[in-house]
Amino acid sequence: MNKNVFLISLLLLFSAIGQAQIYNPVKWKTSVQKISDTEYELQAKAIIESGWHLYSQNIPEGGPNPTSFTFPKSTDFQLAGSVNEEKGKTVNDAVFKMQIRFFEKETTFRQRIKTTATKPFQIKAEVEFMVCNDQNCLPPGTDELEFNVNPTGIKATDKVADKGTDKVSKEIQSKDTLLINSKEAPLVQKPPRDIEPPEKQVVKESKKTAKSNKSRSFWAIFIIAFLSGFAALLTPCVFPMIPMTVSYFTKKSKTKAKGIRNAMIYGFSIIIIYVLLGSIVTAIFGADSLNALSTNVWFNLIFFVLLVVFACSFLGAFEIMLPNALANKVDSQADRGGLIGIFFMALALAIVSFSCTGPIVGTLLVEAASKGGIAPIIGMLGFSTAIALPFSLFAAFPGWLHALPKSGGWLNTVKVVLGFLELALAFKFLSNADLVLQLHWLQREVFLVIWIAVFAVLALYLFGKISLPHDSPIIHISVGRLAFGLLVLSFTIYLIPGLFGAPLKLISGFPPPMQYSESPDGFGASKNLAETVTPLPEGAEYGPQNLISFHDYDKGMEYAKKAGKPVLLDFTGYACVNCRKMEELVWSDSKVLGVLKNEVVLISLYVDDKKELPENEQYVSETTGKKIKTIGNKWSDLQIKTYKANAQPFYVMVDHKSTNLIEPSAYNPDIENYYNWLKNGISNFK
Repeated sequence: MNKNVFLISLLLLFSAIGQAQIYNPVKWKTSVQKISDTEYELQAKAIIESGWHLYSQNIPEGGPNPTSFTFPKSTDFQLAGSVNEEKGKTVNDAVFKMQIRFFEKETTFRQRIKTTATKPFQIKAEVEFMVCNDQNCLPPGTDELEFNVNPTGIKATDKVADKGTDKVSKEIQSKDTLLINSKEAPLVQKPPRDIEPPEKQVVKESKKTAKSNKSRSFWAIFIIAFLSGFAALLTPCVFPMIPMTVSYFTKKSKTKAKGIRNAMIYGFSIIIIYVLLGSIVTAIFGADSLNALSTNVWFNLIFFVLLVVFACSFLGAFEIMLPNALANKVDSQADRGGLIGIFFMALALAIVSFSCTGPIVGTLLVEAASKGGIAPIIGMLGFSTAIALPFSLFAAFPGWLHALPKSGGWLNTVKVVLGFLELALAFKFLSNADLVLQLHWLQREVFLVIWIAVFAVLALYLFGKISLPHDSPIIHISVGRLAFGLLVLSFTIYLIPGLFGAPLKLISGFPPPMQYSESPDGFGASKNLAETVTPLPEGAEYGPQNLISFHDYDKGMEYAKKAGKPVLLDFTGYACVNCRKMEELVWSDSKVLGVLKNEVVLISLYVDDKKELPENEQYVSETTGKKIKTIGNKWSDLQIKTYKANAQPFYVMVDHKSTNLIEPSAYNPDIENYYNWLKNGISNFK
């Protein structure tokens, strides 16, 4: 290490003692495991400081930045598959309104490669990642990973590549105080061991919540699938089979006990067949990749088309049937008797009733597949249990058959209602594709108009005002049908205020988010009025809470000088959870909002903005030694260089010479405290 480098390192070290706000809570270690003579496994282990979490590779569009790996093209090796990750923790994120997976403490990512090389070689990869805790989110960072592959028969390389270093220093670390790691940021201060971080208890609760949420998610899938099974039971293909099948078992069996036993075996066979189907779907796609598919454009478009086809089938346009030859072959096996014969009877039921159950099963598998893991198996277990239960119960108590309603036109009504529901659900998948591509074709208002139309027509159908191909003539409607029609009509009316900005919490997660709309505050809202009456300053736009916000530092400062107001620098991020919490819970308070609107000039600098800087504006950071290529890199570098901090949200009140008016503030959900902080800064400016 030369003299200049040593002096720079010392200066960074001493400044950390005073500032203590720059974090880099993730260290990367690399190793290589030999699988065979031609196959190796590259292992990148992330060691994560307590209280922080690292996001998965599979994050839905609109969520925080996922972890991603980039490997160079080389003649020495070929990638075998994609990077595998561990199970991690999955929680229902209240801010992003989606399921998000992350890792705590440590996790290992694995990538297999194939090579025919006979000499050692090195692979230099790059990992981009984002970490958050319950107080802050750090801007997306990158690290280089070095893997030393040694095709000499050694099972694993002992050398561990400890990344997070650069030209300034390989690593200067004190176990209990400071860590200089200028690959991501120049300084890190760890809290003393005897002082428990304030968020530690929250993290413990978060772990319990994650496990609880996952359990509830599986229970929700099971219950929805179970109810769908009952809906399928009330279709023309399945309902008439109940008395026929039960009579078959009671007549063919020599004793009542044997008849009940055979019916139970029949029910279990139905469950096995459908659970096997769910297992096949999980095995084909892989438990981890199913969740990734949920944000894939083609996945969503294909299933949009499938669900529309299913809906048209239920509405009476055509029937989806499996080949008759298959049904006949399975039916012939049912005559064999014994356990095998009973199993093939159950399989025959599944095939014969496919025109009614197929669309429901397909929809369940699509929705469960988007959840990932063993969700398709759970879904098929719930669905098949509902189908199998009546056959077993009616075989045990044949007298109950007299209480069953007679088959009739009402069975087709059930199919039609399911068709309308499938049609509405189809647009959720089309909306997902539109959100990923950011085409703005199916924005919130358009989505809601489609749903209003679908459910309004369903209400008219239930009231007998319209009929479809396979409907029986309606002389009068039953009380049950009238009640259900009123429920659908009420739901349709409930959707209408959503066009004018209502949050519609009952269907949260189905329509696109509020900001993904033609008018984020609804038709005719005050924001539109403000845009027409009061022109925006040059370089400004409307941000959270309709606040006038600048995304360019220089233009914002220039406007502040003209207006004679202090500047609030808002270091934020598009994928920053706590930034959204501050904007929705603190900035929305009338007192705070009044100050932000009238007494300061807001400059919001997004550290994860991916837009590339012009070539002549790109540079290498003096602080981190990294190339600044994007707008987000630029604002992140400004925050690190000027304020020795890299966590978001981060608020700085400055005058027109960029001098601090008050100590910067980070995440602070205390409304009164944040309001006083704003007023003190303004008072110092005056």
